[in-house]
Amino acid sequence: MNKKQKSTLTNSAIVIVITIAAVVGMIEVKNGINRSEAMRAMDQLGKIALKYREQNGSVPPESYVDDIKPRLEGNVRLGELYYRARWIGFEPKADEILAYVEKDYHSLLFHRGIIVLRLDGRIEWMDKESFEKLLASQQGPLEIEMMRK
Repeated sequence: MNKKQKSTLTNSAIVIVITIAAVVGMIEVKNGINRSEAMRAMDQLGKIALKYREQNGSVPPESYVDDIKPRLEGNVRLGELYYRARWIGFEPKADEILAYVEKDYHSLLFHRGIIVLRLDGRIEWMDKESFEKLLASQQGPLEIEMMRK
């Protein structure tokens, strides 16, 4: 191989590596933005639910949440919301799960997890195993049966 061919191969390899790094970087940025927006939408939902609870003494019904969900900032990135108001009793614990969204990012930094809205308004990101244990401890037999269907 002569010097010009080596230079061309080296430059091509550098361009390919930089392009791959840029694409991976943009995917990570996109996933970070999507996660952040979903967390923000869930936070807004939590504030609305807390305000409704202060005014009415109970959590909002699912129909109320369905009506306000399209107006949440970041709703597009929120995904399918699982709302558990019908399964919460009259004397719930503060750490009870009110709503959650499963997210599955195919990236290096962001992995599969669940965005959880607690009854007291806290928002958190949980790994799937921890979430399933917590949810199982809060579910009753009827809810488990309904979730299977």
